[in-house]
Amino acid sequence: MPDSLSVRPERPDEAADPGVRINVFALAGGQAFFDALVDRFYQGVEADPELLAIYPDHADLQGARRRLALFLGQYWGGPTTYSDERGHPRLFMRHRGFPIDPAARDRWLVHMREAVAYMDPPDPIAARLLAYFDTAAEAMRNQE
Repeated sequence: MPDSLSVRPERPDEAADPGVRINVFALAGGQAFFDALVDRFYQGVEADPELLAIYPDHADLQGARRRLALFLGQYWGGPTTYSDERGHPRLFMRHRGFPIDPAARDRWLVHMREAVAYMDPPDPIAARLLAYFDTAAEAMRNQE
């Protein structure tokens, strides 16, 4: 499967003028926003035994938290720390060893959507985040 979820720092503002570009990272509040979003997300994961079982080291999710926060920050227009440390994201390749079926995808989305709702970013940002997470979660699915 091609890795169509590559790093793109800005998104066109579909709600307004397609020629206008915004930096979600800056508008959301920088890396602190993505750190808090990921912390909230992993609170849900840690309380979800079915989803937690997918993580190889579910006793210690600190590395996973850090990687996801850095990836999201970079993806949405922040510094390239994730790629500097780990290379190209190659999301599908990095996740293919984990059993991600529709149920796991849906559990992941429940927790990520809750985290976005908890963070309560302005609507243009929330809509973009949610659309991206829907697409990304489906792209990570590797089982029926």
